[in-house]
Amino acid sequence: MSPHVRRQERLAKGVIWMAAVSVMATLVFIILYILSRGLPVISWSFLTEIPRSMGRLGGISSTIVGSLAVTVVAIVIAVPFGIGTAIYLAEYTRESFITKIIRFSAESLAGIPSIVFGLFGFIFFVIFLNLGWSILSGGLTLAFMILPTVIRTSEEAIRGVPYILREVSYSLGANKWQTVSRVVLPSAMRGIVNGVLLSIGRCVAETAAVMLTAGSTLRMPDSLFAPARTMAVHFYILAREGISLENAYGTAALLILVIFAINVGANILLDRFMTKGR
Repeated sequence: MSPHVRRQERLAKGVIWMAAVSVMATLVFIILYILSRGLPVISWSFLTEIPRSMGRLGGISSTIVGSLAVTVVAIVIAVPFGIGTAIYLAEYTRESFITKIIRFSAESLAGIPSIVFGLFGFIFFVIFLNLGWSILSGGLTLAFMILPTVIRTSEEAIRGVPYILREVSYSLGANKWQTVSRVVLPSAMRGIVNGVLLSIGRCVAETAAVMLTAGSTLRMPDSLFAPARTMAVHFYILAREGISLENAYGTAALLILVIFAINVGANILLDRFMTKGR
């Protein structure tokens, strides 16, 4: 290798390394800044009390419940449909006009702004179906939002399973569904779970679509048909209106901790599942 080529190689590696370090440094700075401002606010009363005086006083217990409820509804609806669609595209059909339409539809949904999803959810679920501002309306809207992510990540994970595993399963007498359910899906589980985790993160952090469908009440929700305010919406309102930047930072810090805990916990459980599967 000539000296000129070596210099180009070192320069390329240096630029790539600097880009990677810059991204990591920016992420770490943002997280540490929010945690440094928000962690001192988090206390037992902050976690268990209902917000009062528009969120200036009290805690965020009702927003925690609202975030969990809306996210669970969205995941319960979107994940089965998303994984089922991915299985159909990857295992039960060949490339055709229909599969192109399905993929185009999923990609189009992925590119729609969240405020448009919120407007759709408000018109269709809140008004047309008369569900009102409720956890159910917010969860259904978020399910449409995260469906493309679940489909694409699950399909890529399934297609990434080596075909030799399918051939071995067929040679042992397994049929198509037995091969998919007992060989392909367990092998693709890590990629599928990562897609679900990305979807959970988007649900927890969404604001515009949730405000238009789930509402923003500070009361503790008591059913799926009750309105609710999520932590992301609570943080947005507190910061935008200047109601309480202290509580806004506390809410943001808790959001970061919750998403981090979900990712770490899911990966630990997945590692144990994969270990037992071997």
